[in-house]
Amino acid sequence: MPLELGATAVLTGTVTVEDAEPLASWLRDHHDAHVDLSGCTHLHTAALQALLSSQPAITAPPTDDFLSRWILPILRPDPERED
Repeated sequence: MPLELGATAVLTGTVTVEDAEPLASWLRDHHDAHVDLSGCTHLHTAALQALLSSQPAITAPPTDDFLSRWILPILRPDPERED
């Protein structure tokens, strides 16, 4: 199961478009949300949009190289970076 929603949202394996709505709903209900991406290997863009819109705290970064290199920086923006 790619989505475990408890005290922390744990995303593992391939998070599909079908997982996006339950994730978005959980994020709306948990304003101080924490998300564990350590086991996530693929994140559908709909799930990414849910994460981007809610800006949850990422408690465990993805170990997947693509997600770590390209997706994590937009989920965890550098507050000192000038745009």
